[in-house]
Amino acid sequence: MKKTELAARFQHACACVTAAEQILTEIDSKFGDADHGLTMNKIAGAIAQAIEESEGGIQSMLDDAAMAVMVLNGGSAVPLWNTWLDGMQEAAPAGDEIDVPGLQAMFAHGFEALDDISGAKVGDKTMMDALIPASQAIAAYTGQDESKLFTLAALAAHGGAEATKQFTAKFGRAKSYGEQTIGTPDAGATSMALFFQGLAQS
Repeated sequence: MKKTELAARFQHACACVTAAEQILTEIDSKFGDADHGLTMNKIAGAIAQAIEESEGGIQSMLDDAAMAVMVLNGGSAVPLWNTWLDGMQEAAPAGDEIDVPGLQAMFAHGFEALDDISGAKVGDKTMMDALIPASQAIAAYTGQDESKLFTLAALAAHGGAEATKQFTAKFGRAKSYGEQTIGTPDAGATSMALFFQGLAQS
């Protein structure tokens, strides 16, 4: 896969998140600060602009995206997304091409970086409910088709985000609402699933 195609997939991912700003705000307004839609719109916009303007290889492109997110003012999502992107760039190739093993290494490193600071597991009703299954799907893929890899990751992320409706919030402001949070999906998991949905668009 060329850098141009990967960049296009990231642009689709950002567009998916941006288009869902109102939905994300609505979800977050029930038990959170009602700012997740706005924050994710900022994050997606920063990533999209950085990727469009980046002139280096794949590693440089992801580094630019991570830096663009890092300087934003926003909710708790900002440092989390910065950490994920920064982890990915550390394992990304410096050149303009990446294959399936390269993508697997990149996403595995991004997940490890975020997992180190997050502490959240599947069932805790956070963005990790979407990222963990997506990362596992990427790691488990044995083929050589990059499009199939992203499709499987998107399906896993979507399933993980949907499952958060059944969980009680364990983190953030929503934690204080306990079992009242059952029935509502997690905003962070939803935005992560939307990002992977966009990555699956070639």
